[in-house]
Amino acid sequence: MNAFDSLSLTSIPAEDEALRAPVRAFLAEAMRQVPAHVRAKSWSGYDAAFSRELGRRGWLGITLPKKYGGGGRSPFARYVMVEEFLNFGAPVGSHWIADRQSGPLILKYGTEEQKQFYLPPICRGESFFCIGMSEPNAGSDLASVKTRASQNDKGWLLNGQKIWTTNAQHCQYMIALVRTSGEAQDRNKGLSQLIVDLSLPGVTVRPITDLAGERHFCEVFFDDVQLADDALIGAEGKGWEQVTAELAFERSGPERLYSSIVLFDEWLAFIRTEAGRTPESVRLAGKILSQLAPLRAMSIAVTEKLARGGSPVVEAALVKDLGTGVEQLIPAAIADDLFSREEQCVPLELLQTLNYVTQVAPSFSLRGGTRDILRGMIARGLGLR
Repeated sequence: MNAFDSLSLTSIPAEDEALRAPVRAFLAEAMRQVPAHVRAKSWSGYDAAFSRELGRRGWLGITLPKKYGGGGRSPFARYVMVEEFLNFGAPVGSHWIADRQSGPLILKYGTEEQKQFYLPPICRGESFFCIGMSEPNAGSDLASVKTRASQNDKGWLLNGQKIWTTNAQHCQYMIALVRTSGEAQDRNKGLSQLIVDLSLPGVTVRPITDLAGERHFCEVFFDDVQLADDALIGAEGKGWEQVTAELAFERSGPERLYSSIVLFDEWLAFIRTEAGRTPESVRLAGKILSQLAPLRAMSIAVTEKLARGGSPVVEAALVKDLGTGVEQLIPAAIADDLFSREEQCVPLELLQTLNYVTQVAPSFSLRGGTRDILRGMIARGLGLR
């Protein structure tokens, strides 16, 4: 029996599917005048006011218990909302990490005091988190991280560096994977997770401008940052187990299928017109949709396993790897289609959207784990290595 035998086709429960209509109605109005090339940024886009409005409507932390300000709903409820957010290109990047993985991680491993302190503001859209996993020379190979926290009489003294900390310049907190004992060659032994208040002395956040001109990609430096005892989340030395569970949330959701969906929808609208429709474009649309449909079914199946309390790490890796392939196929294939036409026939907004997605698409197979790392995990899950 391999890791995928427990995945089965499932459907979203009716009570969760019912959320789609009100969320869609809100987004249709909220995003009505936002151009496609802006909406294409979606989960990397930052809009704190939008996040607070979602919190006011009870649409953040929807899977967290009501006692902490959450909705007490199943992961399927969040799946429905996230799917709509991405399809409309809503600017959800500000709260994205806190809602997707930091909140659930704190709920699972945090103390009662940590839950009461951190979770309610996450649910209100007032508290934002970034991911503190990758480092220079330790990207997908997280077990080789060198950032270190040493215990002292005040708590933990933190030194080191993190990179790819999306929107860190706007966040209040980071959950950082750090070494609390041993050396880098000890691999996954001696790793722990700490909640870092990014306003503390010794923390420096430096945004990096990417190819598309965006500044959400950041590096963060820690120079003798003094953390309190309660910065530790979970057990000391158990960080590898915890971060592995966290990555299941990061790799399995709709965002691993729909990073290019605003572009795809904009192109579909074009090829539905008499001027845009060609036999080749119709065949291409079918090719893309025939890949998206089973991937969505797989993603929902992983959500069902999460709803049962499982930790589908390998299954999530498969969804992420295959989803990345489709996300990168969409801009490349649409570019081939559009540039085979007369230039004046193609809408400018469609070209602007294609330009943005083409620039960011190489990152799709890096963020959340590189393709090689994921395929190694999948091979082990299938018993092939």
